[in-house]
Amino acid sequence: MHGGIGRSINHVEQIENLQRPITMEAGSIVLMDLLWSDPTENDSVEGLRPNARGPGLVTFGPDRVMEFCNNNDLQLIVRAHECVMDGFERFAQGHLITLFSATNYCGTANNAGAILVLGRDLVVVPKLIHPLPPAMSSPEASPERHIEDTWMQV
Repeated sequence: MHGGIGRSINHVEQIENLQRPITMEAGSIVLMDLLWSDPTENDSVEGLRPNARGPGLVTFGPDRVMEFCNNNDLQLIVRAHECVMDGFERFAQGHLITLFSATNYCGTANNAGAILVLGRDLVVVPKLIHPLPPAMSSPEASPERHIEDTWMQV
């Protein structure tokens, strides 16, 4: 998912049942939560809290993650939507992972990116993508390098 489960998403079917194509004019609270909700700042902050992203938006605690996973017989939720310095970040005792694959977000964050590899026995293994050194990230600084050679340094 993109953002999170927010206050309104309790079952996967609520996401499956969103009318497509999706438009923001629909004004659905499920859609707003799916796109814009975020986990709370850490596992010790439970429940729902106002989200600094804007009015009517919420952050959700690890208790909501566990409730959603239990309701849907899931072990893990993978979301994106936020730049995290190490490319991925675990929440709710590992039952939610924020995954961000872009390195050096907006050219200023100097963050790593990550991908998740589904290994044997369905074990999820994060693989880091390190940002290129500043001198190498600019085509002008290294004209002999081809962009297709540098798009993903795993």
